[in-house]
Amino acid sequence: MAGLRLDLQTLLEEILGSENVYFQPPETIKLIYPCIIYSRNSGNIDFADNLNYRYHIKYDVTVIDKSPDSEILNKIAMLPMCTLNRHYTSNNLNHDVFVLYY
Repeated sequence: MAGLRLDLQTLLEEILGSENVYFQPPETIKLIYPCIIYSRNSGNIDFADNLNYRYHIKYDVTVIDKSPDSEILNKIAMLPMCTLNRHYTSNNLNHDVFVLYY
């Protein structure tokens, strides 16, 4: 499973255009904006003939940017099996939270 998460890390870094992508960062990390924070949520299993045949890990992916019209949002939204969950503003930063199965 670690290989899949590292693939996701690389994909998110490519989308962002920088290495400011953080997986479950501790509170002591100083974030550099714009950035993407993602964390594991749960998973989804598809069944056929009473057997598991496909498993996708569910991630919460948060884009944090000063701009409310960030280009990053469109790129994340176009990923397969990804939906926008909510938007909120905190400390004059825009947070867009996506749910992504990867």
